Amino acid sequence: YCKNKPYIKSRYCRGVPESKLSIYDVGAKRAPVDQFPYVCHLVSDEREQLSSEALEAARVACNKTMVKFSTKDAFHMKIRVHPFHVLRINKMLSCAGADRLQTGMRHAYGKPQGVVARVKIGQVIMSVRSKDVHRAAVIEALRRAKFKFPGRQKIIESKKWGFTKYTRAEYARLKEEGRLIPDGTGVKYDNHHGPLGF
Repeated sequence: YCKNKPYIKSRYCRGVPESKLSIYDVGAKRAPVDQFPYVCHLVSDEREQLSSEALEAARVACNKTMVKFSTKDAFHMKIRVHPFHVLRINKMLSCAGADRLQTGMRHAYGKPQGVVARVKIGQVIMSVRSKDVHRAAVIEALRRAKFKFPGRQKIIESKKWGFTKYTRAEYARLKEEGRLIPDGTGVKYDNHHGPLGF
């Protein structure tokens, strides 16, 4: 449930606390695309806001589990959402003698409290790529990450090869034809036109 319009940090909305989530890629993030064919996603089943604290907690939980059940270089995890929306809080004084200086709902526009990511139904929150042997570990890691979020999430295994847009069969075929150029964690398609073809 997202009530308001996206309200982001700007020159008008100042004094926004930093996001708790600062690292978006964990594990063997420099691993070439051929190394990790298996990929699994944690997908949101609700339209809601996920706080940067929750995202950070999920990242840590997922990373811990993966390192425990495999090794720290046997996977690459990526957080796929960014917390840009700013939450506000109308601070109330709760100490003794506060009733004389309390404003209640007067001037109720609040101060920035933290940042959240807005997710839609079916949006990928985080993805883990790994080898097929670590399939159970990946699913367990994402299951544990689910406990850090409100609402409902689904764990979905992808038919794609790693973080590319090609299915495994397509990937193998295109690779054999020499159509794929490795590009970090993904691949580029070479259609044998233009400067790439030389």
